Parts: sequence; structure tokens; C-alpha cells
Amino acid sequence: MKNLFEVQAELRTDEGKGASRRLRHAGKVPAIMYGGDDAPVSLALDHNKFLRHLQEEAFYAHILTIVVDGKKHQVVLKDLQRHPASDVKIMHADFLRVDAKHAMTMSVQLHFVGDDVAPGVKAGGKVSHLMTDVEISCLPKDLPEFIEVDTSAIELDGSIHLSELVLPEGVTLTALTHAQDEELEEGARSAYDQAVVSIHAPRGVVEEDDDAEAAEEEAATEE
Repeated sequence: MKNLFEVQAELRTDEGKGASRRLRHAGKVPAIMYGGDDAPVSLALDHNKFLRHLQEEAFYAHILTIVVDGKKHQVVLKDLQRHPASDVKIMHADFLRVDAKHAMTMSVQLHFVGDDVAPGVKAGGKVSHLMTDVEISCLPKDLPEFIEVDTSAIELDGSIHLSELVLPEGVTLTALTHAQDEELEEGARSAYDQAVVSIHAPRGVVEEDDDAEAAEEEAATEE
């Protein structure tokens, strides 16, 4: 869509739940822009136009431009509140100002590729995507729209952990920064280094195999 990463906004002076409710009834989304050296600013967005922005995945992990009274501000979408009964009704949005010289923390989506050709799948295994996004830290210029996870080499009962992800230059995983402070035995994996995706045999298949093995052992014992 045109100007995907540019959001038009209006300043709002009314505060409180009542003011926000009136805005929503008027087809607007209450929002706030904060961060940096400037004070937080309360905003109002056109609901339908903003919803069209949100239909594009790249919008969630990209440097955005908010235009307020003709002035442009560089921000990222930091938080979004949807109506609990409807994903297409936006209740509130938080925008964080970005500083080109300071690292920022964001959640970005994981894109899985290669599931259909993984050896573990060809052996009858099932792929489990254990995470859909990860929290990263980077400078604004290094912010990726997503992180790709290649599963094409995973064997049956294999997995890929956070430490095995291929990250763009300048990007770090916040979970693994905590792991650096741990004292681990040689060969041990940090509790922060969680599995992102795994391939295992379906539960029913495992149980059938176990039953077959037990029957064979019982038959051998009787003989």
C-alpha cells in the first residue's frame, strides 16, 4: 500500500477513559508517542487507515514515520491493544521514538523455511514451531523485518535453539545476554537458550512403537 510506513496522527488534549471511549466511537484510535528527550505526546489515529497498516507484517518491525501537524517523527510500534473479542478493533497503540545512536529492543517475527524437506519430516516426524517471535536488541538501522529459520536439515528428534539462529549483522538476542552471566558445566545448555523449533514422531506413533517393543520383549521372555 502507498506510504506503508507513514502514519498520519492528530494531537489530542483530552485524557482519561471517557475521552478514549469518545475517540473510539468517532472512529479514532487513542495512541501515545514517547521516548527520547521529549515528553510523551497523546495522539489520535484514524482507525480504518491504521488497521490497513497493521495488515502488513513488515509494519510491526520497521522504522515508522508519524506525521503530526506536518512534523515527522521516527518511531517503532512498541505495543498494540486489540479488543478482546475482535482482532480488527484496535483499542490503543504505543509508539516509541527511535534514536539512531542508541540500541533498541524489539520483538520480530520468525519465518520458518524448509519444513517440507527436513529429514525428520521425511522420516515421519512432525514439526513444532515453539516460538513465533524473538526479542532482539540492535540499532534502528539494523532492525530486521523478520528472522529466517532454516529447518531443512533437522533430523527426527532434532531441534534448533536460540543460539543456533543466524542473525543479521548488528543484531543480538536479549535472552542470550542473560545466559552470558550463567556458570555452566562444559557441554551444558543455558536455560535461556530455548528451543525454537523441533521435529518429533507423533505421540501415537511413539506409543505404538513402545507397545511393539514391549510385546517383543514379553514374547522373548516367555520363550
